[in-house]
Parts: sequence; structure tokens; C-alpha cells
Amino acid sequence: MQHVVIIGASLAGLNAAETLRAEGYAGRITMVGEEPEDPYDRPPLSKQMLTGEWDADRLPLRSPGELADLNLDLRTGCRAVGLNAADRVLRFDRRESLEFDGLIIATGARPISLPFGNDLEGVHTLRSQDDALRIRGELETSQRVAVIGAGFIGAEVASSSRARGLDVTMIEALSAPMLGPLGEELAEWAKTLHTDAGVRMRFNARVADLLGDGRVEAVLLEDGSRIEADTVVVGIGVRPNVEWLADSGLTIGDGVICDQYCRAAPMIYAAGDVARWPNGLFAHFRYANPQRTMRIEHWTNAVEQGMAAARNLLLESRDEPLEAFAPVPYFWSDQHGLSIMASGITSPRDEFRLVHGTLESNRFAAIYGLRGYLTGVVAVGWPRMLRRYQAMIRDQVTWEEALETAAEIER
Repeated sequence: MQHVVIIGASLAGLNAAETLRAEGYAGRITMVGEEPEDPYDRPPLSKQMLTGEWDADRLPLRSPGELADLNLDLRTGCRAVGLNAADRVLRFDRRESLEFDGLIIATGARPISLPFGNDLEGVHTLRSQDDALRIRGELETSQRVAVIGAGFIGAEVASSSRARGLDVTMIEALSAPMLGPLGEELAEWAKTLHTDAGVRMRFNARVADLLGDGRVEAVLLEDGSRIEADTVVVGIGVRPNVEWLADSGLTIGDGVICDQYCRAAPMIYAAGDVARWPNGLFAHFRYANPQRTMRIEHWTNAVEQGMAAARNLLLESRDEPLEAFAPVPYFWSDQHGLSIMASGITSPRDEFRLVHGTLESNRFAAIYGLRGYLTGVVAVGWPRMLRRYQAMIRDQVTWEEALETAAEIER
């Protein structure tokens, strides 16, 4: 294997490149990124960058010297537009092509926009450093902010805006913030958290239009009510960047479809937000479809999957057995001075039990179960407890065993 190409110069791609070098690969590595910047960190974009605590010079993931040590052909400001998987040829927007022996796809995801109002000034989505700088510039002069979507990004933007003392309204189609990943009980706790911090909230609300003459002035809801705003941030989810792979020969769905090794095709792997794969760690839940797949949009997964994809690419190049990628997912979200940490997989349909602490104290741990097994844990202000249940998820303990352990800890 003489030449590896990594499409995507962010967290997953960078960790793939570092792993290739750490594992002894001395061949050519080309890493291509659509954004003009060197690889940088994204979690601070919705937090420290918006509050003004950080400037852009704190975002780079590695120093120029550290990047130079990797001996990469790093091409920023360059976009991949096509792939022929059979011939192992990539095409770029610069009307050039590139052959490869191994490929890692780490093109991430992009925010979903509303079907209206995008021509108005003051309407934003948040994904890139430039997005964060534009929004921060708006927040420095705005008085009223509307955040559409109460998932983690929307909730963090609302928190950062309140930290600047702004009037904030969060608009959500569901009945509570972060309902999908937290479930009803903790979503209600999150609602109280934001209310106590001064965030106005409109739930079970659908946006009909964004109003304004050149610049946004208000959000119009389907019930006819109007929410005044001079800055609007839309956080209603993301789509994986897979359109450029439409004629590639790879299987594309909600992401690049991979096997348990993160392999999309021979010598082609995917990692990070764009990758969808079956996580064998959760096969014991006896899903109706044993090949149930997941696509994870979190920092830790980008790191770990980038590393796993690189290792398996090297193993395949040496005709050695591949290693299944089967992590316990983990993520965190900082809101109103609290860190919400979660591990495993959770959903509103799971069994739920608050096992340690109290919601009122904002220090607690809650666990989730599905089909007789422990599936997830959410903790606030208690990282040690999160790690304990995370290990239990990895060990595939039953729901009853998890409850017994919780009772023993409380004695």
C-alpha cells in the first residue's frame, strides 16, 4: 500500500492519519478538507466561541509543528466530488483526480436548513468555525435570539446566548428539550434547567416562516403566534455528507454503510459522523434486525472510529484479520454551567431508573434498559458514576444486575 487518501480534515480524519503513522505506515498520506483551516475542534463552537471565552486561535487540534511531523500532503479548501471505488480514483472540484491504494472517508455531516428564510440576514446554522464567528458577531449586537430546535446544539446555543445576557426563546416541535436521547423524565429536568436560566420555551411548536425585510425580525409559528428575534439559529439536525458518493459503487443510506470493521468496500473505510455500521456490542439486545446499524455524531466516536478505520485498513493491506469496532458511545453537553454526560444508547422507549442523587440537586445518575439489559447511563455532576455504568454496559450486564449494583452502591 503506497498511497492512502483521507477525505475529511477534521477530528476523525486527523486521528486516522495519526494512527497510520503511529502503526508504522511510512507511505504517502493525502488528507483533503473542504474548509480552508487546518483541523480544528468543533465542540467549543457552540459554547466558548459563542460566549466569547475563546477566540479561533484556540481551536486547532494540532500545532503546525505536529502536523508537519505527520508528513501529510494536506489539501485544505478542496472538495471531493466523486469516487470510483472499483478503479480507486477520486475526483475533486479543482478538476483533478487522484488514485489511491487505501481510502478513509471522514466527510462528516452538515446542518439541515429550513426551507425558507435563508436569504434573510441574521439566520444561521452552526457547524464550522466561520459559522461560529458569524453568530458570535450577531450576538454582540443582538437583543433577542430565537433558537429553532432543542437538541443538544440548540440547547447549547441557548445556554451560550443566555450567558451573554440576551433574551432567548427556544422553539421545539417535541414536548421537551433533548427528548430523544434523554427520555421523558430527564427531558423534563432539562426543561426546568433552561427555564430557571431564563430561557423562554415553546414546545409542540412548528415554524411556519421567518419574517423580515432583508433581516430577520420574527419567527412565525403554525398556530399564528409570532416570536420577535433579530438573530435566529437553526439546530434541527444534520445530514451526512454522502451526495458526492452517489455513483461511487458504495452502499449509501443515512451515511456510508459499513461492516463491523468500518469497511465500506475493499480497502475503503469510513469514520465519524458519515459512517453507519453495526455495533456488535449491542447485538445481545435481540433486535428484530440483527444487522441494526448506528451512526454517531459525537466527538469521542470520531476519535475512536478514525483510529479503528486506520488500523483495519493497515490490517487489510497486510492480509491480516480485521478488528470489529464495538465501542460504548459517549458524549457530553455543557449547558448553563452543568455538564450532561451520557454513555451507551438511550431512547424514550427504554426502561428508566434514577439510581443516584436527585434531579433537584443537579447531581445524579440515571440508567436505561432495553429487553432485559443495561443500555445507557446519563450523569450530571458525577463522572465517576458514569464511568462505572459505562463499564457495565461494555460487560453487557442485565438490567436486574445493574439495579442490584445501584442498590449496593446506595447502601
